Amino acid sequence: MARPLLVLVLRIGALMTVLAFLTVPLPVESMVSTHRWLGLGELPQAPIVEYLARSVAAFYGFHGVLLFLLSTDVARYAPIITYIAVMNVLLGLILVGIDVHAGLPAWWIVSEGPPVILTGIIIGLLNRAAGRAGSLENPAW
Repeated sequence: MARPLLVLVLRIGALMTVLAFLTVPLPVESMVSTHRWLGLGELPQAPIVEYLARSVAAFYGFHGVLLFLLSTDVARYAPIITYIAVMNVLLGLILVGIDVHAGLPAWWIVSEGPPVILTGIIIGLLNRAAGRAGSLENPAW
């Protein structure tokens, strides 16, 4: 039961993050209006801001593709999935710190880092359970 759930969680994560590719070519005007709509004030218009927005979106997209690839054979990729789980927990903690330090609103802080942490924990637990089930089903694994 853990293996299909792990595949599902990885694929949901893949879908959510691969969608970031859609924002890479987003016009700057759309970034500005979205930033304002979110209540974050005026988006600074500087090359580094545009670069960071687009490159972070691209990294999220590449992460989504990796999650999908890992979901295709969770037994084979179990060590990498463990790494992803641990790094998600660490990344989530780092994101909370960055968000607090940057003075982002509470709704942003709560909706970014904690879900990443929770996802990492869920992936880790399911990966561990799938490994135990796999070793019982196939002792050579």
